[in-house]
Amino acid sequence: MSPNGNTSTDSLGGPTSLDGPAAYGFTDATAAYFRANPAPGPQPPGGVSPGRVVRLDRNRVLVASASGLLHLPYPADGEVAATGDWVWLGHDRVGEPAITAVLPRQSALSRKRAFEHSSEEQVLGANIDIVGVVVPVDRPLTHNRLERTLVAAWDSGATPLVVITKADLAGIADDVVGEVMLQSAGVEVVTTSAEQGDGLDELLRHVPRGGTLVLLGPSGAGKSTLINALAGREIQETGAVRAGDGKGRHTTTSRELVPLPGGVVLMDTPGVRGFGLFDAESGMDEMFNDLEELFARCRFADCGHGQEPGCAVQAALAEDVLDVRRWNSYLKLQRELAALNRRHDAAARRAYQREWHQKVAVAGQGQRAAERYRHDQAEERSERSSKRRKR
Repeated sequence: MSPNGNTSTDSLGGPTSLDGPAAYGFTDATAAYFRANPAPGPQPPGGVSPGRVVRLDRNRVLVASASGLLHLPYPADGEVAATGDWVWLGHDRVGEPAITAVLPRQSALSRKRAFEHSSEEQVLGANIDIVGVVVPVDRPLTHNRLERTLVAAWDSGATPLVVITKADLAGIADDVVGEVMLQSAGVEVVTTSAEQGDGLDELLRHVPRGGTLVLLGPSGAGKSTLINALAGREIQETGAVRAGDGKGRHTTTSRELVPLPGGVVLMDTPGVRGFGLFDAESGMDEMFNDLEELFARCRFADCGHGQEPGCAVQAALAEDVLDVRRWNSYLKLQRELAALNRRHDAAARRAYQREWHQKVAVAGQGQRAAERYRHDQAEERSERSSKRRKR
């Protein structure tokens, strides 16, 4: 850093030293990533410096910089930022502090937007190292939800981790842990009790120094209580869980980065009721790699895994090697992804058709205008000829 607090540059205009928000995960590795992705275009007076998106508000973005937190406008170029994004900070044309560029994401946790007919992606968080899938022991385990969340976690580029909460509230914690371990296909499982402080150190050991942990789970799963226990202070309001259905009200309303002791950053998220998959083929391969191995053993390369002879899947089902529920869950998730792809294709077709119709309409208007022009010119020539004959 130069004496005035700005980033110094070398003879080529690149940053030689960088200072960033250490409490929000800025490390030497992050500084190297900034150098590998320099801010585009001419640099504003005073240079640029690293920052990280802490929270998205309705009209502003809360960004952490080396000097503190800043409320800034959304990027002027229309680039959509997400909580956890690394950004270059500088000044706009009138000299006001602004986000000048968003760096490429090293990981991104996404889901399909939460309305039925949407095929759009919603990025829940960026540059995450560990995705903690929260499973409370005080309610029945929802197998399909656990699997689809783990698929999304694998697909994000981060490492999934199952975090069991409220282990002090039920005498069946061991049974739940065993069931979850079978269900999570090799993903590590950590058992915690925020009330008693159990399992917190083990959970944090899974996150590298300067790394980012996100916790995903339904409302009432105990995320806010766990966050307060991890932070060692009251950060999130906690709410009671309804006795009737085990659900809690949303005590967290936006995604936000929370610095934790020891250099770890936690991304708090609202309770996620639904988790529609978005383009998660790689996550499916990770979560169901045992099925991929079975597919390779089928007699026919194009086996539909139904009544074909030599089907390894049907043999595994008949021998109870493959759980019927797991197979049905895989088929359900594949149908969901196929339906999403069809909607993508349909949206592309509609966009193409709209563009084509617009071109046809414009061409038609041009053709009609040309015809009117030729008609008017012919009438004018006819009138001039008639006048000449009368003379």
